[in-house]
Amino acid sequence: MQNAFRTDLAAEAFERINAGSAALSGAAVRQEELFGLPLFAVSITGEDAAAKIGKPVGNYYTLSLASPLTRAAPAFSAAAAAVAALIRRCGVPEEGGVLVAALGNPDITPDALGPLCASSVLVTRHLKAGGDPLWDRFAPVSLLRTGVLGTAGVESAEQIRALCGTVKPALVIVVDALAGADAARLCRSIQVCDSGISPGSGVCNDRQRIDRSLLGVPVTAIGVPTVTDASPAGEGAGGLFVTPRDIDSSVRACARIIAYGINLALHPSLTVGDIDALIG
Repeated sequence: MQNAFRTDLAAEAFERINAGSAALSGAAVRQEELFGLPLFAVSITGEDAAAKIGKPVGNYYTLSLASPLTRAAPAFSAAAAAVAALIRRCGVPEEGGVLVAALGNPDITPDALGPLCASSVLVTRHLKAGGDPLWDRFAPVSLLRTGVLGTAGVESAEQIRALCGTVKPALVIVVDALAGADAARLCRSIQVCDSGISPGSGVCNDRQRIDRSLLGVPVTAIGVPTVTDASPAGEGAGGLFVTPRDIDSSVRACARIIAYGINLALHPSLTVGDIDALIG
């Protein structure tokens, strides 16, 4: 089968557009190691480059994992620390709260990254509001599980925008499952970007975009590719999507890495061991 090229990963889109050609004006790439893990960074600064790559202007970081890492894996702490560092690169406010929005359908395993991640995010806004000095070293973090339009009846973007009007965060972090073009990257890559997200775009189900222009505050999007388009040639994109056979354990492992990364980024005085104790 010939796969249609469809991806939410800026790294894949850049590699596809720029294969065998000269440097693309308005876009720059950098490769490095972060906590021992390969990192591919794409910075899109020009609208022409954004149009060619198919991603909005912004900074995109793709972290590569050798395999999905369970909490017991020795490299788990390094992966969580790397995600935390990338969140900080995108920008974490010194003051003000943070809203973490977990997108996706918990009843469909490849789409459950956000809901699974939400289970390990430290929610502290209500605790800090109580005035107990015990929570002084924590940032005020609130959490929203948006569900999906079919079960909520409300777009994720609409829910987040409405809640932003109430809690008035200084930053929104959105977590969602992505689509990738290369099956080898499924549940093996974590993308962090500062340009927001278009939920469902990789699986032909575009929903309202969630970004700074909509919410009025910076939006950091974090995702993992869990499906790839395997539609036969000539049938068009979106007819058939495939996912790894170990998707249950893989998506849980990736969700926990992201959650710990969020916790480390927003509460820098904590260690991975501290988070273990706090979330149980």
